[in-house]
Amino acid sequence: MSKIIPNISVDCVVFGFDANTKSLNVLLIKRYLESKENQEPLVNDYVLTGYHTFEQETIDETATRVLKELTGLDNVYKKQFKVFGDPNRLMNEKDVIWAKNENFNQRTITIAYYFLLKTQEVNLENNKHHPQWFPVNDLPELGFDHKDIINEAYADLKEKAVYKPIIFELLPDKFTFNELQDTYESILGNEMDNRNFRRKLLTKKYIIALDEKQVGVSKRPSQLFMFSKDVYQKIYKESYLINI
Repeated sequence: MSKIIPNISVDCVVFGFDANTKSLNVLLIKRYLESKENQEPLVNDYVLTGYHTFEQETIDETATRVLKELTGLDNVYKKQFKVFGDPNRLMNEKDVIWAKNENFNQRTITIAYYFLLKTQEVNLENNKHHPQWFPVNDLPELGFDHKDIINEAYADLKEKAVYKPIIFELLPDKFTFNELQDTYESILGNEMDNRNFRRKLLTKKYIIALDEKQVGVSKRPSQLFMFSKDVYQKIYKESYLINI
């Protein structure tokens, strides 16, 4: 059996975009513990998915393993963005109770990652972790320092989204301009002028217009587009700004 490193863990912020609610969401799991004496809830909140690193693993391998156990996915965008090592990060009353029950080290340092994936690819039914999507701007009560971790991940995502094409990791392979604009607006937190946005994006050679339209919609179907990673990599260097 693999042996864990007791005070090193990985926490995973999983972002997905919901096209129906036009919301950037985070995948969370329930943390619940009740008293053995009277069944009163001692801990009842939500947390990110994370786990201790195994001795034979790299940190990256831990993050990939944790994500796969949660979502069944492993080939998605992954970014390590910060280490959280405040000595008091697990010392809230509920966290102390939880740590004692789970018998883990309260001086645990966590390496935080965020992942970008297509919401529709995650099957929440029959998932032993019972994860739920929550809007990043309307989160439930969170345990540990996970609100801080999510806020830091979201800030990094906002910054990267304006000069890297990572937003396409949240979209289906074929998308409409409205879906693309909705996704940008949900991440950046502000509305964009529809006409200017369309004009800007039509100049981007890595966005390919397809000879296809939406199917199964009640309104007039919109044209579909795709993002070409090959074209992007040929045209742009790492330092080139997308400037949405």
